Amino acid sequence: MKIYSWNVNGLRAILKKDFIKFIKEEDPDILCIQETKLQESQLTEEIEKIEGRFSYFSFAEKKGYSGVAVYSKEEPISVKHGLGIERFDSEGRILILEYTDFFLFNIYFPNGQMSADRLNYKMEFYDCLLEYANNMVSEGKKLLICGDYNTAHTEQDIKNAKANENNSGFLKIEREWIDKFIQNGYTDTYRFIYPDEVKYSWWSYRFRARERNTGWRIDYHFVSNNLLEKVKDADILTNVMGSDHCPVMVELA
Repeated sequence: MKIYSWNVNGLRAILKKDFIKFIKEEDPDILCIQETKLQESQLTEEIEKIEGRFSYFSFAEKKGYSGVAVYSKEEPISVKHGLGIERFDSEGRILILEYTDFFLFNIYFPNGQMSADRLNYKMEFYDCLLEYANNMVSEGKKLLICGDYNTAHTEQDIKNAKANENNSGFLKIEREWIDKFIQNGYTDTYRFIYPDEVKYSWWSYRFRARERNTGWRIDYHFVSNNLLEKVKDADILTNVMGSDHCPVMVELA
């Protein structure tokens, strides 16, 4: 089973940029989308009915902001929107889909660059997500947590580490949370398969950053360690255009 995650920076925009061609060529079993920037009233048949897949959406209250979607060949057992915490759920950042062998979290994690308040919001979101996930794992559930985490973990995951150490997305407090996440029993699947590979999943639109490969790796598939034995492969599809992010993939047995 191949599970893809992609921050498309606007689902309606990406539909005009070979999005359907990408789905036909890659044929994902599950495709998780972040930053749809959609309201429910803006859903069209073109958006909902893709390749016979089941589709699910979570919307932010604010127009043109955030939002996640999942396209799945297999119909999930259940679908949940959010963590049950209004100040996070109102931004439409989480879909949780239950499958036979695991629970899939599709998450668009907050960005902390706007202000100190938003950085605090991001860190609180991280901690609430970890507590929620730990409670599920303690019940014996297996988790795949994918999406745009909005943090590069190590210097290996960012082109200019020193220049960005005071910028949200590479702050010590953010990187330490990913350390804590790993210590709590979760594994970065791309690093599990490719411990020494340097690849990025996001590039600024400024300064020809993608052309120069001045990027950050901030899009991940983490699994709870009780699911790790099922991880077969991972990839970062740097050749796929259409957004400031590229898709990332994990393959499960």
